[in-house]
Amino acid sequence: MGMKDIKGMNRINIQYYKTSIGEMILGSFKRQLCIMDFRYRRMRSTIDRRIKKGLEAKFTEQDDEVLRKTRKQLDEYLKGKRIVFDIPVLMVGTDFQKEVWKALMQVPYGRTATYSELAENINAKESVRAVAGANGANAIAIIIPCHRIVGSDGDLTGYGGGIAVKKRLLNMEKKNS
Repeated sequence: MGMKDIKGMNRINIQYYKTSIGEMILGSFKRQLCIMDFRYRRMRSTIDRRIKKGLEAKFTEQDDEVLRKTRKQLDEYLKGKRIVFDIPVLMVGTDFQKEVWKALMQVPYGRTATYSELAENINAKESVRAVAGANGANAIAIIIPCHRIVGSDGDLTGYGGGIAVKKRLLNMEKKNS
């Protein structure tokens, strides 16, 4: 199946999916997951614009193998039965954002890190705010586990899915690790 539609535009297949932590938007591009995010989060349109522009593509509501596999693995994770995902991810952002997201993926299941630890891990000690910004711009929740990042005082700072969801995810991970 071709990835371009009639007008020659690249396609991002998207599906909306209701879960125990809220409704998600899932998106795949050329057999890679590029979006797994909260459908009604504050930065939704900003993030969607960045991804469409970065991939020179438009959203098409259509299911595919990657999205099916993502739903299955997300369900398993939310039931506490999955710790690691094996879905190819496509990060769409600046080099700095990608560096932050890769560092996020090093934070183990059941653990947390602070923004300043994250900044230190990518040798950007002076850029804690930029690191926090990149964290908030993450479009692939859970697999790129921005919920594991907390304030320096251990405070549960902002989260796309809301603080209550962040707390739930962290508690579930702690319980299952």
